[in-house]
Amino acid sequence: MDKKRWVIPDIHGCSKTLRSLIENVIKPSRWDELIFLGDYIDRGPDSKGVIDYIMSLQHKEYDIRLLMGNHEEYCVKAWDEDKNKTRFLGLSFRTKTQKMWELHGGKETMASFKVDFASEISEKYIDWMRNLSLFIETEKHVLVHAGMNFTIDDPFTDRFAMLWTKEFKVIPSKIRNKKVIHGHTPVDLEFMDHVIKSDSYHFIDLDNGVYMLNRAGYGNLIAYELNSNTYLIQPNLDY
Repeated sequence: MDKKRWVIPDIHGCSKTLRSLIENVIKPSRWDELIFLGDYIDRGPDSKGVIDYIMSLQHKEYDIRLLMGNHEEYCVKAWDEDKNKTRFLGLSFRTKTQKMWELHGGKETMASFKVDFASEISEKYIDWMRNLSLFIETEKHVLVHAGMNFTIDDPFTDRFAMLWTKEFKVIPSKIRNKKVIHGHTPVDLEFMDHVIKSDSYHFIDLDNGVYMLNRAGYGNLIAYELNSNTYLIQPNLDY
């Protein structure tokens, strides 16, 4: 049986949606590959549950490959800063990074961990986030969370772009003539379908804004199969 390679973009704390996508829609075999594009946390109601579920798949020895998203980087930075802060008269306070992270979905993440300060998140989750990859290269694709900086000679050296960029124009010769697969920037299903079915694009954006339920064409979690150039859809179940 041919090995399938499923790519899953930004989950954003939607654990029920992720579980259903994998168990009811993809139904992967043990030799299939599951590649995650980052942003497991923030915005949705159960960031801890998302990581716990992926950890359980790793424990069961599924073939899992994991990228870091900008939201994981934000969380780790908030955790580090909170750990190293100087307390005044024994009182605790929210650091600048934590305040900013909370505005971008960190508040929901900390609620799912039942904590008030970033450093109260168990270190095993922070270590898991620290060890996430920045990119994955296959025979025909480069997979990153956000995109790449093609204005420099070697796009693989720009960490910030791989985690945060919103706009980029692919120059295939700089990445061994491969196609970029990414998430990070939500696009509607019609555009995504068009890009996947067309040979004229050098990228595929798989982020359908799983948490964006009040916008037509958004609000789903996607699973894209690299070998067959097909995709499956799981509507959000967390709200």
